[in-house]
Amino acid sequence: MKKIILIVYFLFFSVVSFAQNFKYAFVSDTHIGSANADEDLRRTVADINNQPELEFTIITGDITEMGTNEELRLAKEILSGLKKPYYIMPGNHDTGWSESGGVTFIKEFGYDKFTFDHKGYRFIGCASGPYVRMSDGHIPRDATVWLTDILKKTPKEMPVIFANHYPIDNSLDNWYEVTDRLKTKNIQYVICGHGHNNHTYNFEGIPATMGRSNLRAKDSIGGYNVVNMTKDTVYFSLKKPMQALLPSWRKIPLKTFVHQTLKAYERPNYAINRKHAKVKEVWTYHSSANVVNTPTCNENLVVFGNSLGLIEALNKTTGKRIWSYQTKGAIYSSPVATKQLVIIGSGDGNIYALNIATGKLAWKVTTEHSVLGSPIIDDNTVFIGGSDHVFRALDIETGKLIWKYEGIEGAMVGKPLIYRGKIIFGSWGRHLYALNIKTGSLAWKWGSNTMNRMFSPAMVTPVATKGVVYIAAPDRFLTAIDVNNGETLWRNKEAGVRESIGLSADSTTIYGKTMQDEIVGYKTQSTDPGVAWKFNAGFGYEHAPSQLIEKDGKVFFGTKSGVVYVFDPKTKQNLWAHKIDNSMVNTVHVVDGNTVLVSTMDGKVSLLKSK
Repeated sequence: MKKIILIVYFLFFSVVSFAQNFKYAFVSDTHIGSANADEDLRRTVADINNQPELEFTIITGDITEMGTNEELRLAKEILSGLKKPYYIMPGNHDTGWSESGGVTFIKEFGYDKFTFDHKGYRFIGCASGPYVRMSDGHIPRDATVWLTDILKKTPKEMPVIFANHYPIDNSLDNWYEVTDRLKTKNIQYVICGHGHNNHTYNFEGIPATMGRSNLRAKDSIGGYNVVNMTKDTVYFSLKKPMQALLPSWRKIPLKTFVHQTLKAYERPNYAINRKHAKVKEVWTYHSSANVVNTPTCNENLVVFGNSLGLIEALNKTTGKRIWSYQTKGAIYSSPVATKQLVIIGSGDGNIYALNIATGKLAWKVTTEHSVLGSPIIDDNTVFIGGSDHVFRALDIETGKLIWKYEGIEGAMVGKPLIYRGKIIFGSWGRHLYALNIKTGSLAWKWGSNTMNRMFSPAMVTPVATKGVVYIAAPDRFLTAIDVNNGETLWRNKEAGVRESIGLSADSTTIYGKTMQDEIVGYKTQSTDPGVAWKFNAGFGYEHAPSQLIEKDGKVFFGTKSGVVYVFDPKTKQNLWAHKIDNSMVNTVHVVDGNTVLVSTMDGKVSLLKSK
């Protein structure tokens, strides 16, 4: 018994003697770009500067409202007023709606994750968000690789404090990748934002604290937390600018972390793969960063880009990497391929054309800002939109500009549709555009009359038949638009379809994926047909914008939970399903009725075959 007491005493003493007392500021959810946000942050910066005992500041994400370049520049200008060091990370508002794919955040602040040591403690902060499109929270693949490396280099007894925008629970689709790693070290506590209120958490035995938003909300002034690190306890206290520090509302004992192994915690379930054993992963390749695009392929190669700006080509038969090409910005653009070239946009502001066999640069076109939109080809012309508010038509062999349309509101991040002499695409500026494919002149511009940018038809993939264009924006309406003049023919919200639709092979049916279990069908016609049929596909709550694609009498789609589903549109029954990982599946690339290429948010690219 004495021996046990001595060991416990030694472990406790080793922590408290290793670390020293200090205080820091904990700020979160500043949302620059929303009402009064800049004034609230300026007050907080001045208030922190008036407290010399605060040794640094940590800011846990959602720095801006919409992740625009202008908002990020303003946030940097305000935070540069801090007299002592600050450490910052992006949140979902800085990544999910970013017009640069996160590139501008890194340009402004120098990083999107951080680690530093202070008075015996190691602080680690990771980026998180959905990336460009709607999905669950996600710690990016490159950040989990980085975190693994940082923790390997961290002495086992060294106390660790982890910071992230999201709570480290299932609001992140890969929360377990963080908790499993942290529990191998002497983790003391986690701080996070996202919920806009001071809140006590415990993540699988790791104590945690959510900090309030810096916004004033319904109050007259904003606020943040002062964190007081003593030798045996950490205290969190609310501080409103120019007001007295309030008594601590949260305290956490500082002691050697003991990993509790007896309790079983929630983990992703892959039982669905045993149920559909006829489906096999021919190969799976795990890229070094997120993949938020649909791979292209030819007879020999599969090509895609990742969020570190790396374009990769894999052998289609084996999944082994054949070549790679490094750009200088995150890639969210889905590539297109010809016999000789693969064409893709990058967050570094360039449009690249590479020799598809070798990966050598054929040409590149430099734009004013990031290029997150996906290209599409018609004859000898490639069409693509950029975050510089310009849509371009380029010669496919040389990259020479044929025409451009300027003045598009908001960033373009989706894939265009070519139909009846028009090229049709959406943006984060609340509108769907139709340009004359030969001249680039505006044919029409459609909007739903909402002022909310988050309902913009940016991630829609339009489909069209019989003179009607169909889209499903985040407002959950299926909308039919006259291709000739952009007039709204009808809007139906009966099923609540969000961003995920597809056209049947015979063009008689619009398929839609709802946000809860159901697949629905609508007849293609110029008057509102209502829902023609529906069936329960059993995928649960769902919001990933994955297009439904029919091939050889089967319809394929992906979900936010890493599962690919295939159903028979005639019998309205699932044929099979297969789980790749626990993150969002992008729109799949259907090779044939039994073969599909799949990419996921977490960077997995798989070739699936069913018997």
